[in-house]
Amino acid sequence: MTRRSCAIYATGIVCAHLLILGIALLVAQVFQTMIQERIKKEITLAENSRVLDGWINPPPPVYMQYFFFNVTNPDEFLAGKEKPKVTQIGPYTYREYRPRENVTFLENGTKIFATNPKSFVFLRDMSVGDPEVDRVTTVNIPFIAVMNELNSYSFFLRSFVSMWMGSMGIEVFMNRTVHEVLWGFKDPLLSKLHTMRPEVDEHFGLMYNKNGTHEGEFVFHTGEKNYMDYGKIDTWNGISQMNWWSSNQSNMINGTDGSVFHTFLSRKELLYIFAADLCRSIHLGYVADTEVKGIPAFRFAPPSDVLAPPDENPNNAGFCVPAGDCLGKGVLKVSVCRQGAPIVVSFPHFYQADDRYISAIDGMNPNEEEHETYLDINPTTGVPIRACKRAQLNVILKRVPVFMSSLLPSEYHFFLFKKVICFLLNFQTATIDDESAAQMRTLLLIVTVVSNFPVIIVGLGAILLVILIFLVCRNRQRKNEVKRIDFTEAFHSFAVSLHFPFYTHFAFILFKFACCIVVFSHFEHYE
Repeated sequence: MTRRSCAIYATGIVCAHLLILGIALLVAQVFQTMIQERIKKEITLAENSRVLDGWINPPPPVYMQYFFFNVTNPDEFLAGKEKPKVTQIGPYTYREYRPRENVTFLENGTKIFATNPKSFVFLRDMSVGDPEVDRVTTVNIPFIAVMNELNSYSFFLRSFVSMWMGSMGIEVFMNRTVHEVLWGFKDPLLSKLHTMRPEVDEHFGLMYNKNGTHEGEFVFHTGEKNYMDYGKIDTWNGISQMNWWSSNQSNMINGTDGSVFHTFLSRKELLYIFAADLCRSIHLGYVADTEVKGIPAFRFAPPSDVLAPPDENPNNAGFCVPAGDCLGKGVLKVSVCRQGAPIVVSFPHFYQADDRYISAIDGMNPNEEEHETYLDINPTTGVPIRACKRAQLNVILKRVPVFMSSLLPSEYHFFLFKKVICFLLNFQTATIDDESAAQMRTLLLIVTVVSNFPVIIVGLGAILLVILIFLVCRNRQRKNEVKRIDFTEAFHSFAVSLHFPFYTHFAFILFKFACCIVVFSHFEHYE
């Protein structure tokens, strides 16, 4: 056996082994299963987990942006002559810091306790102005809250409070600085109530006493028992189910807090998030594939049925409190967890809400690009790569009979009956930082290479198969060339051997003929 034949046989053997091994591993999904199990084991909130430090101190910067709706025609609106006209001012941007504290492992490391205090630092270069200077005309929420509370009191008490508030110059709208509306001010109405009821705080602000405080005490599943439970909330403030809403399903605490999700997400599943500021859990559905800083991601967003009325989504019937008292599509009344204040939550500019809410206010321009809430999550690791939470706070203006009758005309009763007025937009955004993105890309590259190792083996086998075919064809060609050369040489030798006696005999005859001529010449000479 020649060296060339040995090379062909060796290539064929290696090629066959690689193809058989690669196809077998590909069908059995050995490497895919191995890498998946490894990731499921690594991405947990266990004590020695690699992701625990990032969960306790999230590296991506979180920005909180506030936009205010400045009411430009408060007098005309209260007179019932015009619908409210608003202009959006902002953003006023704050960097949000949210480390987890008091981290404690429970039940043999299967659960973890933590609080999540949040602090805010103003960023002037990302804001439109100075919140301590810029002023805004907006709804006087303390006034609305008191008016709403007095609805259940007697006619005489409502009349007395009406005259008393009128003498103090307290009105439906107030003009305050952005800083005061956000972080608090001493309200004259609440100060008077505080003297009569000390439990009433005399300060009001949308974020009053929330800088440096947390939203409650959480217990999370670490994912040690089941990777699908990774990051899910077990209890909030010691309870596993709320009691604000009118159905057990609505009171359930489902999902995570939005910071982590289980690994290997599917496009078909719904993701659940418990939002403490909304006092409920919401679900997000798959929207599209996207990419952030070179990292593949699935985009999830709340579908339109999240804030749909019960006639469109019966599961939302429990969010009507009292039972049957429901608002329209796209809004959620959260008075039950806001000390009774008539606060309504929606998406910005009433995105996905009934047209009657949009058309009732001049200045609403809802669109998906600017007003949709979404999460871009890497499906392999379950890590949010980019998040944008967008919400709008509104208040229900509902005229109490005989209340403020001296200040409001009769048209006010019809015009303001359950009127939903927007006053604040809250945009919370976060994107993975460059260092974390580089680490994520490296991890995903390793996962891709290991998961596709059988494909690499099959590819190598295919390459060797092509080489084998080339070698076989080349070897056969060389053999044909050798046979052709041997045949030519044999034919030439045969031809030479066949014609040699003829040439010899012909030369001999010529020689004899020449001799005869010479003899004949001599004979004639002697004669």
